[in-house]
Amino acid sequence: MPERKRVAVLADSDTRWKWGALTARRLVPDHQLTGFLLRGRATPTARQLGEVGVRADRLSEVTCAEFLAEIERERYDVVVLALVGGAVQAVLHGARALWPAPAERPVLVTGYVGVVYEKLADGLLLRHGADLVLANSRHDAQRFRAVYEGVGADAAAVTETALPFLGGAPYEPAGSRAHTVVFAVQPSVPDSRADRAYLLERAAGHARKHPDREVLIKLRSKPGEHTTHLEEQPYQRLAERIPGGLPPNCRLVYGNMGEVLDGADLLVTVSSTAALESLHRSIPTAILTDLGIREALGNHHFLGSGCLASWDQLDSGLLPTGDPLWLAAQGVLPAPGPDRGTGGAADRATDGTAGADAYAVARAKVAGLLAATRLPPPAPYYTRTTAPRYLPGILARHHLAPDGTPLPGAVRPATGESRLRRRLRGHLREAARGAYRHGVQRVAPVIRRLGEL
Repeated sequence: MPERKRVAVLADSDTRWKWGALTARRLVPDHQLTGFLLRGRATPTARQLGEVGVRADRLSEVTCAEFLAEIERERYDVVVLALVGGAVQAVLHGARALWPAPAERPVLVTGYVGVVYEKLADGLLLRHGADLVLANSRHDAQRFRAVYEGVGADAAAVTETALPFLGGAPYEPAGSRAHTVVFAVQPSVPDSRADRAYLLERAAGHARKHPDREVLIKLRSKPGEHTTHLEEQPYQRLAERIPGGLPPNCRLVYGNMGEVLDGADLLVTVSSTAALESLHRSIPTAILTDLGIREALGNHHFLGSGCLASWDQLDSGLLPTGDPLWLAAQGVLPAPGPDRGTGGAADRATDGTAGADAYAVARAKVAGLLAATRLPPPAPYYTRTTAPRYLPGILARHHLAPDGTPLPGAVRPATGESRLRRRLRGHLREAARGAYRHGVQRVAPVIRRLGEL
């Protein structure tokens, strides 16, 4: 029996952990997974990790420098970097410092968790240098290659796949059960208290107008927790301020998005990646236009989708359906054709475009790299020559020198520190995180309000 491949996933939030672990499963089906959480403001709590529902054989919290020491010490076949762009760039330069010449090193994979609607060039160039840069659709793959080729960088690493968490049973109408509307909120879109309160009130108003429906406000995190983005105005607190409270058929829910979608008859959001999960299942999906169609909101990404709608239209009974051609370009559903059958739910649910087959090319690339006895050193576009001012600051934030080596003291020896001291350090970190999160969600909004900022 062939030996199971060793895969390490380094993630910096609950959502990216889910993406990274599920991507590892798609790329290397038979693997031993070791998980690492990058220490920072969005390090997920145990509750958040449990809600994601993806387990690792081992899971620990590390700094960037500690992770580099780990992959130098332990032999991993594949490393999936489920991180923001700056952290990816730091690991890539750290890996280049570890293996400056062709060597037996892990295959380095990175990509995006969901819809890419902002900082396209910035985020992509910070990910350049990985062996595979995964694109979630044909549309994204074309954009990614254009960015790399536009600066004269090698675009061979760009590999078209699909979102790894697309799946679940195809949509079945409610029938005898209550018609269920799911409003998938986002931690930072929109960002103003007034806009978020407006959307919450409209969801509650929809429940009042349709007492036979159940309206679920799907939350990403609890107050005090952080996810991929900061949430300064949690919907839980806004709900407390609604006069008379939420109606009986409207409630706040947590849990795995896939499980929530199992009972959904309409998914409503501003621009959440949950919309793609919903559309993959053929669930009616609405991308809200109440606040305009703006790049800052990310809903401009859904132009041409057939899903743009307002709460007024939803109140009147509209159930938007996705445009098949747009969905195919986004890697969600196949384009209609003579050999696609009738295009019904059963055909769409089993098509490989949005399933495991979407990873066939990526798996082949990984297998080819694993078969090589030596891999060249990572070659990021950003170097001390191409970005002499930008790159050192990115590396310094992760306690790396401009050449990618750890700064003095960045890695603490495994021995020499008592268990009591390590526990004390952990408690101090948690206390500091709690103070930071309290400041973001409680103190900062008050200061802005008082200062009319």
